Amino acid sequence: MPVSARHAPPLDPLDALTAWVERHPRLFVLTGAGCSTDSGIPDYRDRNGDWKHRQPVRYQDFVGSTRTRQRYWARSLLGWPAFARARPNATHAALAQLEAAGFVHQLVTQNVDGLHQQAGSRRVIDLHGRLDRIVCLDCGTRGTRAALQDALKKNNPAFATLAATVGPDGDAALDDVDFSGFRIPHCPRCGGMLKPAVVFFGETVPKPRVERARQRLAEADALLVIGSSLMVFSGYRFCRWAAARGQPVAAINLGRTRADGELALKVSQPCASALNGLLERLRVVPPAIDPDPAVP
Repeated sequence: MPVSARHAPPLDPLDALTAWVERHPRLFVLTGAGCSTDSGIPDYRDRNGDWKHRQPVRYQDFVGSTRTRQRYWARSLLGWPAFARARPNATHAALAQLEAAGFVHQLVTQNVDGLHQQAGSRRVIDLHGRLDRIVCLDCGTRGTRAALQDALKKNNPAFATLAATVGPDGDAALDDVDFSGFRIPHCPRCGGMLKPAVVFFGETVPKPRVERARQRLAEADALLVIGSSLMVFSGYRFCRWAAARGQPVAAINLGRTRADGELALKVSQPCASALNGLLERLRVVPPAIDPDPAVP
């Protein structure tokens, strides 16, 4: 006797996601911190969307307070090495494969680690910038965070030996420490204020970057959120824009998101397992590695 629709078993979440992607093959993908936790980079929020750690430094405090900059760079001195060693995980690899198969029209990441590009994704917009780069707020000179690390260690040998717990985005928990003796870095060209080339809390995402991402969203069939609670408005607004255009929004995320009431579909599974399950169902296989060319 056939099973009636009323009593049919619920559709497997990954089967539902696969069917959704097949109906909307040009995806605008928005990623968050949950994509990089398997690479050893801690996230900011728990499954309820609440802060796990002390809130990050705000832009206004960074530019307005020498003490805040001393604290920031001292913690960065200790947190940067682990951040720099992070490598792409299965989530990044799966998204690169999904792009290679033609399903990713644009990937916008709220992360600042560059791991999507390391995994092979090419259609990437770093919405909040990149932590591996620095910029002078006075003359605009740009440099690498790796080169700055050497200067930080040389100028602050006592701080370089301190033990600290690694935090999100190259931060480190360093409590009960007097930062007043920390020598903060200055621009080698003009002596101005150096800042990581990322968007701090309280800072505005550059308008051309936002407009480029918004245009790419307009060209897509749907929005897929991966590993983000969407608690920060700079990411959540893409859901608002998609809804205004009648574009469906789906999410892969463990825990609550700010857009739960607006989602057409939600898969509450770890990012890597959900994406690998999606790839299997879409019959997307990893790209073949070319053998070494034959020597004539």
